[in-house]
Amino acid sequence: MDSESTVTTCYRHTKVECHVRCVRCDRYICPDCMREAAVGHQCPDCVKEGMRSVRQARTMVGGRVSAVPVVTYVLIAVSVLAYLAELALPEIVDRFAMVGAGLVGPDGGHYLWVEGPYFGDFRPEGVVNGEWYRLLTGAFLHLPPTEGTFGILHIVMNMVALWNLGRAVEPMLGRVHYLALYLLSALGGSVLVLLLAPQDAVVGASGAIFGLGAAYYVLARRIGADMRAVNRFMAGLLLWLVISAVVTSWEGHLGGLLAGGAVAVAFAYVPRGKRRALLQAGACLALLALLVVLAAAKVSELTGGGVSQ
Repeated sequence: MDSESTVTTCYRHTKVECHVRCVRCDRYICPDCMREAAVGHQCPDCVKEGMRSVRQARTMVGGRVSAVPVVTYVLIAVSVLAYLAELALPEIVDRFAMVGAGLVGPDGGHYLWVEGPYFGDFRPEGVVNGEWYRLLTGAFLHLPPTEGTFGILHIVMNMVALWNLGRAVEPMLGRVHYLALYLLSALGGSVLVLLLAPQDAVVGASGAIFGLGAAYYVLARRIGADMRAVNRFMAGLLLWLVISAVVTSWEGHLGGLLAGGAVAVAFAYVPRGKRRALLQAGACLALLALLVVLAAAKVSELTGGGVSQ
């Protein structure tokens, strides 16, 4: 009988002698590879395998739980950076604001789009000129300081509202669902502006924020929250919608409210199951398709306009 003990080494570090085994796979592991478990130690591979088998926490709509509202912070940062860019280059507003149908004259001035043939050196601008990006870029711009006190208040009020609503809604949805809702709300606001007031130049995150407000109401009802405070919030939101008919674009606000509410209903009330994510994505794509069709139909109707100063 051999009196020498068999030398055992770590399965990952073959030159390191060890005498401890993983409680799951029974392989030898050195101190660097030991991972403390409820009983004994496990190897790194078994720990990874165990993590994959653990069910990840999900939000009420099936999104991944996120304690930090990163998307909200990013949206605020993008809006603030865009505003700083406006201060340095004021022409950014004319280039990227939401304009459905307008004309640029030979003098560089902006003119209203009206029915009739083109004449002179006037050229179309806006969505009718194929500038479809304006449907979203306008939601990240705000009134410049040259518009008086409201110019500065515009971005301040919107960012404060986004800060408060985003930190409430994003954790309930998850980052992907939240971003989809925000962008579709912004797009819904722009499309309604295109349909009802295509000659207006509109900027601001208000449409998307109204969409978040509608989502907050829908989600609160879905989880059975105390609706007294939520109803007061919605009353204030609807009051601002009425006031905005005088001071800003009510079309953008209403469009965002309707789009955000529709997306939130789809997210919150689709039954749980393996197909929930697919059905939610399908609802978003259906809304996107509807908005694109409405926008395309309106552009087709508008093409053939003329000029009025």
